[in-house]
Amino acid sequence: MHTVYNVLILFGDRLPTMKKFKEKHLTLREKILESIRDAIISGAMTPGSRVSEPELAERFGISRTPIREAFRQLESEGYLKVIPRKGAVVSAYTPKDIEEFYAIKSILEGYAARLACSRLTEKEIDRLLAINNRLAELNILSDVKQFFKVHSDFHDLFIKAADNDKLREMINLLVTRFQRLRLMSISRPGRMAVSVEEHEKIIAAFRERNCEAAELLVRKNAEYGGKVLLDESACRPGEAMDL
Repeated sequence: MHTVYNVLILFGDRLPTMKKFKEKHLTLREKILESIRDAIISGAMTPGSRVSEPELAERFGISRTPIREAFRQLESEGYLKVIPRKGAVVSAYTPKDIEEFYAIKSILEGYAARLACSRLTEKEIDRLLAINNRLAELNILSDVKQFFKVHSDFHDLFIKAADNDKLREMINLLVTRFQRLRLMSISRPGRMAVSVEEHEKIIAAFRERNCEAAELLVRKNAEYGGKVLLDESACRPGEAMDL
């Protein structure tokens, strides 16, 4: 079973030096978040693996408080499951989890696109184009992490333009809870290039004020995100996926 030492082995001399231990807890907390996320995404830590709070505290030279805060955030993002009196373990997903998440995401974001279609200004549509051009550059650079962040900016822009606070809140809660799945999907070979192409079609629909097409394209975009994960899984329905 993998433990926190996988994180240490994986990142080696990239972990903070003793000098950096004097930095603010928030900075150290972010380093812990990044290390654990990367270890899980890379497969160095697999579903069910225990993430030891005492070991992290000792290795990073800090108290357990910022580590517990990091664990709570990672749990909210779907990376960990914190079990009372037992500690944190890497979460597992089933194909059913993936199907349900992307089905709901496609419906909510598709509706947001329909609402946004008649509300987006030309300046905002130009901004969507600029974001997508940046995504095309990041795809060439194979920068998955930055692509993921900028990709979220693209969706956030038209979701905000939908001008429905409750809808935006629901989408934000959903995508945050399943952030791990979204990052895994984006990191699949060829997925970033497909995403850029899909965005071009969405932008064109927005410019034409074709709200029905915009909704369908956004839904297709979300559904494809789940498909690439399910297609690459050898798991049978109901089994935990090694994500």
